[in-house]
Parts: sequence; C-alpha cells; structure tokens
Amino acid sequence: MKLKGLTLAASVAALVIGAGAATAQTKLRIQTHYAPETVSGKLAADYIDNIQTMSNGEIEVEMFYSSSVVKSVETFDAAATGILDCDMTGGGYQTGKNPAFQFVGDIMGGYDTPYQQLSWLYYGGGLEAAAPLYNKYGMELIGWWVYGQESFASSKPIAKVADFKDWKFRSPPGMETKIFEKLGASPIVMDFTEIFTALETGIIDGADASGLANNVGLGLYDIVKYANFPGFHSMPSDHLACNKAVFDALPDHHKRIMKVAMESLALRTALTFEKANAEAAAKLRADGVTLSQWAPEELAKFRAAAQATWPEFATTPEAKDLVASHMDYLGQLGLVSN
Repeated sequence: MKLKGLTLAASVAALVIGAGAATAQTKLRIQTHYAPETVSGKLAADYIDNIQTMSNGEIEVEMFYSSSVVKSVETFDAAATGILDCDMTGGGYQTGKNPAFQFVGDIMGGYDTPYQQLSWLYYGGGLEAAAPLYNKYGMELIGWWVYGQESFASSKPIAKVADFKDWKFRSPPGMETKIFEKLGASPIVMDFTEIFTALETGIIDGADASGLANNVGLGLYDIVKYANFPGFHSMPSDHLACNKAVFDALPDHHKRIMKVAMESLALRTALTFEKANAEAAAKLRADGVTLSQWAPEELAKFRAAAQATWPEFATTPEAKDLVASHMDYLGQLGLVSN
C-alpha cells in the first residue's frame, strides 16, 4: 500500500514537473505610433490584454506608445534588427524601402469600407500576396486593423478639390504626396508625433493624421476648426508585423493566439470607429467645427487622380503583384472596371 502511494506521488510530481517544463514564456517588445489616450491606442491595449490573458500569462508584452523608442518610420527596422520585436504602426511608413508597402499600407482611392479591405486580406489572397514582401525584410505580417476612412484637420475649409490649391498639410510618406501634388496641394512629410506642434505654429495649414475620433484624441480640432466627414481619401491598414525569426520561434499556440486576436482587433476597430467617429462628428459640430461632406463629382475627381497614380508606384515585382491582386479583387467587388 505504501509502495502504491509512493508510486502515485511520484507520478503526480512527474506530471507537474513536465507541465512546468512545457510552459513556454514569450516576451515581446511592441511599439505603436498611437498615444494611449486615443481610440486606437486603447484598442491596441485591449489586444495586448487579450493575448496575455488567452495565453494564461505565457505571453508578456512590454508596450511602447507614441513612438517612444524610435520614430514611427523607424519602428519596422527596429523590429527587424532586434531593438524591438514587433511593429504596430503601418506598412505605409516603409514605401521608401519598397513601393510595394504602399499597397499594404494604404492603396488610396480603392476600397470604400474597412470590411472590404479586410476581406481582401483574409479572403482575397492578400496575406499570401503580402507575405513575401514582409519576409524579404525579415518580418512576418501577423494581421491588420483598419479603422476606416480618414478625415482631414484644417485651418480653412476643405470641401472640394479646388480647396487643395496651395494647401500645406502633413502627409505620410509615399503615394499620397504624388496624388495631392497633382491636385494642387503642398504635402509636407513629417512624423506623426510632430503634427500638433506644426499645426499650432502654422508650419502647416492642415493634416492628414487619422480618423475623426483619433484626431479629436490628438487635440487637432482644438487648434483648427475645419474637417471633412465622412472621409474618403485614405484608409490606412495599421499592421502588426513581427521579427520573423522571433515569430517563427514561438510555439504554435502563441502564434495562433496572436493571429486570431488580430482578427478580433480588426473587427472591434472597424465597429468601434463606426460609433466613435459619429459621436466625434456630433460633438465637433456642437463645438463649432465645420465638417464638409464631399459631393459625388468631387469624390470622383480624387478617385481618378489616385488610381492614375497606382502604376507610378508599381515599380517592383512585389508592388506589381500586390496591385494586380487588389485590382482583381476590386473588380470582383465592382469598385473598378476590369
């Protein structure tokens, strides 16, 4: 009887030791350009909480907001070289590295809703088309979170294409600068974190920063009193991209948790901003901010300028493959004529 008890105790001890040995700990350093008080910053925090909780604490994240380690545009390289582990900004910041990143960052003048854009990624061959681009630079695309069409912040009315003439505004790098130059504007590329001061000091007349609710969170409409809503010009795909060697070394259940949690973040982001942008619009109108809704003929002018610029950026094999993938899917959705 005593021997049986000892055998049982030894078996239980072996199971406990084995379970402890099998427990995998993952520690990740992730940077986003969003401030923690913005809607997107809070959603990013929810994502981190989800992956830590679903992994029962096996995944630990040190999160850096407001590009506090390196500049927004440097986050991708910081992850690829091991300063960070993951980049939670967007592909649009990497167009100088390869113009193909424009077509995972913000195609501009393409999809109308975040749901259409996400459906390309998950069901239209998007992940398969984008993977070689990220892998080429030592990174793995985990997923997207798309908050919908962006709105401008401006010190003057921005209600039609003619209003862009000589309009100095903050622009992210990439294709957007070419599109708006064609429309008469003067885009100035600057870091996300510099927008508030540049508006406050009059260096720029306006900014392409984010969606309406995020712009409110940044305090942009405390300085300037014009915007457009609903937005139309830009619908960036913020990404989570991780150092490929780091991600490949994770246990499969950690990889699955991170990817599935990104799908949850994508849906929650789109739904949250439907509500948050509507609430922000109502509050801004009440506070005396002028919101302009563009007429269909003005929207058509922008769309034509944007689509005419796509081929100018499709100058690498990866960019050509992504444009072809987008065009095929946009054709299926009836948004372009094949």
